[in-house]
Amino acid sequence: MAEQKRDYYEVLELGKGASEEEIKKAYRKLAKKYHPDMNPGDKTAEGKFKEVNEAYSVLSDPEKKARYDQFGFAGVDPSYGGSGAGGFGFDMGDIDLGDIFGSFFGGGFGGGFGGGGSRRNGPQKGESLRVNLALTFEEAAFGCIREIELSRTEPCDECKGSGCAAGTTAETCPDCRGAGQVRIQRGAGGFAFSTTTTCSKCRGTGRIIHTPCKKCGGAGSVRKKQRVSVTIPAGIDDGQAVSMRGQGNAGANGGPAGDLLVRVQIKPHSQFQREGTTVIYECPVSFCQAALGAELEIPTIDGKVKYNLPAGTQTGTTFRLRGKGIPELRSNRRGDQYVTVRVQVPASLNAEQKAALHAFAAAMGEEIPEGGIKGLFDKKKRKK
Repeated sequence: MAEQKRDYYEVLELGKGASEEEIKKAYRKLAKKYHPDMNPGDKTAEGKFKEVNEAYSVLSDPEKKARYDQFGFAGVDPSYGGSGAGGFGFDMGDIDLGDIFGSFFGGGFGGGFGGGGSRRNGPQKGESLRVNLALTFEEAAFGCIREIELSRTEPCDECKGSGCAAGTTAETCPDCRGAGQVRIQRGAGGFAFSTTTTCSKCRGTGRIIHTPCKKCGGAGSVRKKQRVSVTIPAGIDDGQAVSMRGQGNAGANGGPAGDLLVRVQIKPHSQFQREGTTVIYECPVSFCQAALGAELEIPTIDGKVKYNLPAGTQTGTTFRLRGKGIPELRSNRRGDQYVTVRVQVPASLNAEQKAALHAFAAAMGEEIPEGGIKGLFDKKKRKK
């Protein structure tokens, strides 16, 4: 008894009369959806993938499609008693699964499907390096030049990066013919498809070095310690990085060197805090200075500046020093400095100072006992 099958157009979710491009597009979509590698262990998905391939093998072939459109399954499968051409296989036509899965999985799938992938033996950019650099508050604000030591790979000066001993050259790999990859046939669930994988003979390099350079061992590069001068721009902030092109590890097969990324870490300052291009400073003043006014010397990252504090200034009052903040990165403009006043209350007074304050309190109409008001800590002392 013949196996009951779904209409091939229904399998590909198409209507009869679908064009060649529509059939190919539908196949690509469903092949991705039901591929066994995307649905490991799922027998239902495997069956649907097989069904999709069977439908496509018929509808993508103009001759088989014409017989199927006229006679149905009997036109393409002898088990249905038709005058087919003696059965059929899962011929993918001009579809390369590498084209389907290469873009879907970012250039590789299950060991690397063919099509669209970069040649492994072509020029490759070197690996980028990342280092942290601690700076003072002022170094970050005004910029500086610092030297750092790093370990990186550089082209071998003996073989000039070829990896071959003097007087010898590398042989093009006979298995992959220099491509670094070979195409193989794979099968699963009664269907077959071709994939590409890294060539095992040359390990993806496309070359075979018979006499490697003694200094680099055939790698074409050696590791060295180097001192590199780093220019830090004025206004750089904590966590930002300076990128130095071509200062990373050596490239392969004539490719450019990678980059060096220097990430900045700013040390805390004893007086200042920073918010973007703004400098924040808390200025301690005495009660008398706040009440009577005073000329203050305010520290800034440029040095001390004078500021006339108005009489009667309250604690928590904030004033601005324009242009005394952090320079904007790669700009001639500068931020501001904000100064917050903190009135300091004396912790201890001598007899003369107490008498003066009692006189001041009397002048203000305040009544304060001669012995003063004992605090909580004084009460605890007496209990002891």
